[in-house]
Amino acid sequence: MARETGLANAAISIHLFFENPGPAPARRDSETPMKIEPSAPLVAIPACIKAIETHRFHSVGEKYVTAIASGAAAMPFLLPALGSDYDLPSLIDRFDGFLFTGSSSNVEPHHYDGHPPRDPKKTDPNRDATTLPLIRAVIAAGVPMLAICRGNQELNVAFGGTLHQHLEEIPGNLDHRGPQDTEELDLVYGLQHPVELVPDGQLAQIAGTTRLDVNSVHNQGIDRLAEGLVVEARAPDGVIEAVRVRDAKAFALGIQWHPEYNYWERPFAVSLFKAFGEACRAHAATRQDRRIGRVA
Repeated sequence: MARETGLANAAISIHLFFENPGPAPARRDSETPMKIEPSAPLVAIPACIKAIETHRFHSVGEKYVTAIASGAAAMPFLLPALGSDYDLPSLIDRFDGFLFTGSSSNVEPHHYDGHPPRDPKKTDPNRDATTLPLIRAVIAAGVPMLAICRGNQELNVAFGGTLHQHLEEIPGNLDHRGPQDTEELDLVYGLQHPVELVPDGQLAQIAGTTRLDVNSVHNQGIDRLAEGLVVEARAPDGVIEAVRVRDAKAFALGIQWHPEYNYWERPFAVSLFKAFGEACRAHAATRQDRRIGRVA
């Protein structure tokens, strides 16, 4: 779970409703209008359920939409959290990539045989019902995926792993929740600690280094690593900060920190979203070839 506040958690519903609207975040190329090409890959971003006044909305944080539209040069599509209403094979066939985002909610512990949460209000059963089976199906179908913060935890749970619900209470651990005395976003998402990337791992190849300084705004994290996942990065206290799916047929990474926040300011984040976008474009080309084949 990320302690997302203010504009960073501004809710963009499928009706394009903005919660607590404010100034749009500056972009690296803010003087140049962003243009999404007609051939841009289509990336689905599963939504959370958010209560806004007396109504429930399917929503996605703006920073994720920006990172996909600008950083990955793809068309973001906000996917409603409809759970079992979806026929997963036909749904997945419509998209070229999937981004599983962070959220202020947590995966319900019963999905990994964990103890009941201290605050049941910080759960989102609709999202769980959507993302957990979807992640497994996306990986099996060989469609590119990137999972961030809660999404990284969902990836581990979807493959059979477990989570620590309160990392800060483990003796010797860093406080991964980040600054607790401010809501200024540049401080909340400021660099908090280093991570060591596995040499020759996929993240190290993208980063061009084996060490990064990262932000940290989560209180949950991976406990038992799921079979089928491989560690890509760790924090100094040993907490798993990134994973990849072993033997995945396409791009499949999970990251615990938030590379999407002002991604254009950090070279690694720029490279990450560029690599994800390229993987999605490659999948889009094969999807188009399949469609042409079916028509022929």
